[in-house]
Amino acid sequence: MSVLVWIEQTSSGTAPSAWEVLGKARELADALQTPLAAVVIGANTDAASEAASVYGADVVYTISDPSLAHYRLSAYGTGLVHAAHESEATVLLMGATTRGRELSAHLACALDAGLAPDAVDLRIEDGKLVAVRSIFSNNLLADIVFESDIQVASVRPRSFAPPEPGDGSADMIELALGLSENEIPEKVLSSQSSGSGEVRLSDANIIVSGGRGVARDPKKGFELVGDLASVLGAAVGASRAAVDAGYVPYSAQVGQTGRTVRPDLYIAAGISGAIQHMAGMGTSRIIVAINQDGNAPIFEKANYGVVGDLFEILPAITNEFRRRLE
Repeated sequence: MSVLVWIEQTSSGTAPSAWEVLGKARELADALQTPLAAVVIGANTDAASEAASVYGADVVYTISDPSLAHYRLSAYGTGLVHAAHESEATVLLMGATTRGRELSAHLACALDAGLAPDAVDLRIEDGKLVAVRSIFSNNLLADIVFESDIQVASVRPRSFAPPEPGDGSADMIELALGLSENEIPEKVLSSQSSGSGEVRLSDANIIVSGGRGVARDPKKGFELVGDLASVLGAAVGASRAAVDAGYVPYSAQVGQTGRTVRPDLYIAAGISGAIQHMAGMGTSRIIVAINQDGNAPIFEKANYGVVGDLFEILPAITNEFRRRLE
């Protein structure tokens, strides 16, 4: 019996959500009085496995193989199922990233387990995991209880604080993948990075988003959004209206049909606050709204609101931040 956490690796390093989940899993394992295990899968697992030890795992399973250099569901799914059996895990956790959501569903099916996707909180009651999910556009929280012996959950990034480092005394156990390249049906023919160097929405502590309010001059409007984001070290986001109008690519969309984010600071410029957009960013710690319409719905959720023209306000805010941060 154990709590098992998948430590996701990306081309830019370990996904921050993996450490957030591992920190929370430490609390759950202590409550269950059971070991905390982590599993690292990839072509090179050394750095991530050492970090998992430092961040609280009692045992770290590593599955290293050249065929795991690129994420493929069948290969990674096989590795995770193997680790689940080896660790005798009853609780399996991972970040609700694009890969994490896919893998958690695969894992639940393979192990005949219950699944709680995109949880925002976790706790133990009567020896079982209870996952908390945000529903109805973040207006209600629902407790998800499990009837299955094995419980699988993915956790929304930035739901928990990263853990403090420890002594790093975990046991390291190497596992074999048990699959040859010929047995993996998916093939990676090529991969390409955007190479933009921009902060990713899913990892961002600060997000500056633009919406329909830039319509007067979309190019200039998103340049102003980008300027403020650059000064703050923030990611650039957008509402669906801005994406549908072709102002920015879909990858920037925040909302029910885009990305769900939970930054420390969310600055919404020219965004009215439709319920679909609020579903994707409504749990941000601080929301600052800039809109010409003083009756825009977003002001009901915003911690701070500025009624005015974003083409005037954004440059003023950017200049002031630049002055104060120099």
